[in-house]
Amino acid sequence: MKILVAYYSRTGVTKKLAEYLAKKINAETEEIKDTVNRAGVVGYMLAGRDGMKRRLTKLETPKLNPADFELVIIGGPIWSWNMSAPIRTYLENYKNQFKKAAFFCTMGGSGDDIAFKEMEEIIGKKPVAALAIKTKEVAAGDLNKAEKFCSEVTGTAA
Repeated sequence: MKILVAYYSRTGVTKKLAEYLAKKINAETEEIKDTVNRAGVVGYMLAGRDGMKRRLTKLETPKLNPADFELVIIGGPIWSWNMSAPIRTYLENYKNQFKKAAFFCTMGGSGDDIAFKEMEEIIGKKPVAALAIKTKEVAAGDLNKAEKFCSEVTGTAA
């Protein structure tokens, strides 16, 4: 099965997880790139505001077309208990291109339930699997949940 892992990462934590998932299930990756500078404290504050207000952003044009893949695994950080603006924008821009989708998120505390529900509503499809993992787990290399997620998306033992 041809799989794409499309992700946005502000600090590198989500990128680490996305690359791990892609390697584990032999998928291609696409980093979703925001044109808004979200670095540092000011970037963090803007990110939280944009997540809370459910704002869209302007993305760089992706290199890969999600329609070319049987499954697209989409993930990003949770911002103020909501999906990040770059992920919301990517889903809105390509919502009719996904044959099948799976979701993942990284977070400090919570917000995955709201984010996953909204992600499903935007694309109009139920995910084949969903993974919510804490930032501290990814940083520590505790990826047991990711192993289970890989098994779910591929339908085989990871």
